[in-house]
Order: sequence, then C-alpha cells, then structure tokens
Amino acid sequence: MSDRAVLHVKGRVLVGPDDVRDELWVVGGRISYERPAGARDIRSVEGWALPGLVDAHCHVGLDAHGPVPDDVSEKQALTDREAGTLLIRDAGSPSDTRWIDDRADLPKIIRAGRHIARTRRYIRNYAHEIEPDDLVAYVAQEARRGDGWVKLVGDWIDRETGDLSACWPREAAAAAIAEAHRLGARVTAHCFAEDSLRDLVEAGIDCVEHATGLTEETIPLFASRGVAIVPTLVNIATFPQLAAGGETKFPRWSAHMRALHERRYDTVRAAYDAGVPVYVGTDAGGSLAHGLVAGEVAELVTAGIPPVEALSATAWGARRWLGRPGLDEGAPADLVVYEGDPRADVRVLAAPRRVVLNGQVVG
Repeated sequence: MSDRAVLHVKGRVLVGPDDVRDELWVVGGRISYERPAGARDIRSVEGWALPGLVDAHCHVGLDAHGPVPDDVSEKQALTDREAGTLLIRDAGSPSDTRWIDDRADLPKIIRAGRHIARTRRYIRNYAHEIEPDDLVAYVAQEARRGDGWVKLVGDWIDRETGDLSACWPREAAAAAIAEAHRLGARVTAHCFAEDSLRDLVEAGIDCVEHATGLTEETIPLFASRGVAIVPTLVNIATFPQLAAGGETKFPRWSAHMRALHERRYDTVRAAYDAGVPVYVGTDAGGSLAHGLVAGEVAELVTAGIPPVEALSATAWGARRWLGRPGLDEGAPADLVVYEGDPRADVRVLAAPRRVVLNGQVVG
C-alpha cells in the first residue's frame, strides 16, 4: 500500500473493552475516526480489530546459547509480528537490536538492556555477571542503554545450598533501584522463588517476572505497592522438565521447581484477585519459540483471570502500562484484525486475519 493510500478498517474496532466503534481510517500511517476528504485509493479490511498485541517479556537477539546474528533476530521479530505482537518489552538481551528501530515492518521494542546477574548465578552468555558492590554502576549503565527499563536476576540456583536463593543483599538492591529511578528507568527482576520478593518490593521495584514464589504474605505487599507481575505461564509449563533434568544433582531445587509449577495457576489468580497488575509475557527467545502470545493469554484465562482482563493484559492495559498508545486518534496504526470477537473467546488470537503495522498491511 502506498503512502497516499487509505486503509479502511470496518466491522468492530475495539478501542477499549467497552469502547467499540464501527470503523477507522488509516491515513499516512496514522489512525483517524473521520473519513478522509477526497479519499480514492482505499483498501478495506473487515473484522474485529484490536491494538497490536504486547509481549511484555520477550528476548529478541537471544537464544538458548546467548546472542544471535541479526538475521536470526529478524526472524524472531517477524515470527512475533505474524502472531500479532507489535509491541515488545525486551526483558534482557546481550545483542544490539537498535537497527530494528529503523525497520517500519518490524515490531516496536522497549528494551531493558542486558540482564544483570550475580557471578555464576544465571544462564551462561546472557548477563553481566557481577558482585553487589558493582550493582549500582551496572544498573546505571543499562538504564542509559535501555528504553526506560532495567532487568535484574533476582534469584537463581545456589550450588552450595542446592536450591533457589536471592542474589542481592537488600541494601544493594535498594541503592540500585533508586539509581535507576533517578535516571528515569523502571526496574524488573527475574524471580522464581519466595525469598527475594519482599526485599525487592520494599526496595521499590516496579515489576517482577514469573513471580511463581508469591505467597499469601507477599501478595498483599505487591498489591499495596502497585508492583506488576508478568507470569510467563507458557515458560512455567517447562518446570517439570527442568526439574527432571536436575533431579540427581539438585534434588532440593527439583522439588522446589515442581511445587512452584503445581501452584502456578492458584498463584496468578490469587495475585489478580488481590489487585496485583498482571501482564502478558512469553519469555520467548531463550529456550522458547517466538510467537506464543496467544497461548499466554489462554493460560491466564486457564488460571482464572476473566477473558476481557486477560485480553487487556496484552492489549489496552499493557499498552497503557508501557506508555504506548492503542487505537487512539492520530496514533500509529498498529493493529490486528480477527474473524471473531476476542472478548468472547481469546482463542481467536491464535489466527489473525490481518496484521497492520505503521499503517501497512504486513500479514
């Protein structure tokens, strides 16, 4: 479609969960709710339109072994785009993917810089591996490199104890989070277990990834502080396999991982019921494939989150949380069109009819 062409999206446009309009127009790559005067070269798309989906925990430029070449990063981003994911919060990557920002045909990325982990306490080739005395300096570095986010590894297996344990002393975490906030960045952390959560929340963290270790003691703390979680349930589904692989060497860790997996749905539902903000993220790009956003929304519904709220966690609410527009007048035309109403059945997300990015039909 040329820059002068007009795209007419008609049917049901879900500007919000209860704000449904009959049509929108795309002119010069941007949304308008008024028919453009004198429009002639018009292409039409019909169906149920949503804002481009959000994957709030994704890793472009990363695979199970570490950084990947640009052509692999491109394939990852294209796979997410074909699934309807048009906005990614990249929750840690060692690769420089800034070149993607110059590609109007690839999803928009909000970067958290590179993971920051304790020495020998994370996946090899992923993170800056440092000690607590250097945490503030590295957080400042990644806050300047990122797009308003920094990613810590809050807990990981401690080989001496044979189980998950917190990586950072409370004082070091508090100083690092304060420095990120001073520089205008929010902080999130990978946390599987229970024991790092209270310290991180009381230190001022903004979000926790996975959050499988939430308990009836820490859920109210998250809710009162407004700390969001991104459960990545499609990733948590791999815990039994991981536990089986470590059974011989780390039986305590294996049992812990199985227990976290078994209560995963109860944990997410309890957090949601308490008022903890919950957002969609897949953890794609490590050992998981890209393009899993529809599956993660379905998992949230399985956990007991109402379908419209699970949908908001990848659409209206997620975009608002990340400070990006939805289907607003004058906003970039990033939207996905479906055969049916995704509010009634989130499974329709698995089969986009059309994907529109920056006003161009790309899928």
